[in-house]
Order: sequence, then C-alpha cells, then structure tokens
Amino acid sequence: MPGPGYGPENPDITYTDHEYDEQLFDSGEAAINYATTGSPEKPAIVLIPGQMESWWGYEEAMGLLSEHFEVFAIDLRGQGRSSRTPGRYTFNNFGNDVVRFISFVVRRPVIVSGLSSGGVIAAWLSAFAPPGMIRGAHYEDPPLFSCETKPAFGPSLRQTAVCRFFEAMSRHLGDQWCVGDWEGLVETLSERGADSGLTADMPPQGIKEYDPEWARAFTSGSVGAACDHAEMLSHVKCPILFTHHSRFIAEKTGLLVGACTDDQVDHAERLVTTAGQPFTRLSFPQIPHSMHGTDSTLFTDTILNWSGTLPDEAIVRMGGVFAKGQSAADRTNDSYPHHSS
Repeated sequence: MPGPGYGPENPDITYTDHEYDEQLFDSGEAAINYATTGSPEKPAIVLIPGQMESWWGYEEAMGLLSEHFEVFAIDLRGQGRSSRTPGRYTFNNFGNDVVRFISFVVRRPVIVSGLSSGGVIAAWLSAFAPPGMIRGAHYEDPPLFSCETKPAFGPSLRQTAVCRFFEAMSRHLGDQWCVGDWEGLVETLSERGADSGLTADMPPQGIKEYDPEWARAFTSGSVGAACDHAEMLSHVKCPILFTHHSRFIAEKTGLLVGACTDDQVDHAERLVTTAGQPFTRLSFPQIPHSMHGTDSTLFTDTILNWSGTLPDEAIVRMGGVFAKGQSAADRTNDSYPHHSS
C-alpha cells in the first residue's frame, strides 16, 4: 500500500513550524516559499538549498548572516512549501524562478550562495542572470560536471555513489510521492550496503518536503538537458567563490563519493577565469557536503571574508538591471506579489 502523499496538498502531515515567518512569492508559474531576516540597509544575500533541503536548512546560518546581510532563504520548486511542477524540474526553470524572485522581492543586486544542486543554480545565475543582478556567487560543494549524464570533463552522474540513491528514491517513492514505499526504499538501500542513516519508521523532515520527481529528473538527465555546464561556466559574469568539501573515490566500486573531483574544479576554474572573472577556491576536505548545516560559523565567516572582495552594490547597480530601480530602503511590504503561507 502506498504511504502518505507528502507535499503542499497535505500540509498537516508534511510541515513543521520554524523560527522565521514564511511567505510565498508567485513567479507566474510556481509559488516560491521563502523566509527573510536582517536589515534592508545591509547587502542582500539569497540562499539556495540543495536537493532534499528546504530553506530552514539555513536557519542557524541565517541568524549569523543577518548581522551583516539582509538574508533571503528560498524553497526551490518541488521542495518545501513551494509548488510541485510535474515535468518542469530543470536548471533553466530553477534559475529563472530565482531571477524573478530577485527582481520582484529583493529588487537590488545580490550575492547568491547555493549548496549542491543549489550550487549549480548559483552557477547558472552567475552566467545567465540579467546584468547587474548578481554581485558574486558562492558555489557550495556543487556537482559541476558530475551531475551531467555526458559531461565535458571528468566522471558523470552514473559514476557517482549518489546516483544509486536517487534511482532507488525515484522507484520507491514515485513522482509527487505517488508510490510512497518508504520501507521498501530503506530496505533496498540496506541490501546494497549503503550507509544512508535512514530508518523504516518515517522519512526525515527534509525528505517529507521533497518531490521525488527531482530524483528522476537528475538520474534521467532531464534536469540539465538544456544546461551544458562547460558552456554555462564559459559565460560567468561575476566573481566566484567555490568551496570544495569531502570527496574520494570508493575503493570497492570506483564511484565518486562527494560532489565533484579536484580535476573537475580545475576545469571549472579554467572556464571561469577565461571568461574574465575572479575564481576563489577553498578546499575543506574535512567538511561534509553541507558546510552551512555542519558548521554555520565557518560558513558565515567564509562568505563574509570573500564578500569583502566584491564590488559594492552601488557600483553593480549602476551598470545593470537595477540601475533605475528603488533602493532597498524605499521598498514597502506591498510592493511585490506575495502572501503569507
């Protein structure tokens, strides 16, 4: 028998309360859920979660960042309280959602920081967002090249340990939780010897808030079918911070355990610097995939130190899409389409 169908249509069994109030922004195609804190007099930063993570994965980091930034943390479509959009989970759609969010909610140049697949979206924004929108982009341990089925460089998604997890998740849970075989998923992972840390009784909160169609979009390659990573990185238009976390090749399987290889980061750096943009690369082999979830102080300090090297917001604003826009201080709560969730 299928388990419960988690998601926005069943909020009572899906969601929990958090420290920060949540709001919904209507992008025209999807309702994008977000939380915000910090003063609009400070520089703006937009935080983009990784796969199977909602905005509240940044909750502890948001408090630290708010001393220095106006902070916006979002749920991507298909995660958290944001809309499920069957057949529409692609990097291009994710990126355009964030462009609309920045255009109508933040309304000024921003720093973006994204983890994992959110880091690929940060890369997309650094290349394809309108001029003057992105002051700088932090790629937090992103699977650049390694989440492509046919990458230009290095191991593909099929050569990563996480691919097997996503394949099992898609099969056992189904798009929009239409199968819902959680116990079967845990059993399959156990039989494969995967140390998932999952138990059969109930999904963790982050997975409850996740549309498993994401997993199918990644394993099928449809998520990036129109987003070649090498082409994307060759169009980067702002300074980049790349933090690379724990990674190794498993001896028994030969699979990559981690986001991407050192060689793949080398190639990303070549492409970005050839495009004429600064590329700051920091290696944290002792840090798990999510720095912001593991060590929010290190995450905050890393962003703060790097952000001091970026051009000022006023300089970025002068040459881009916000040149004639309102200042942050002039914004009012009813100046963009949103409503409380």
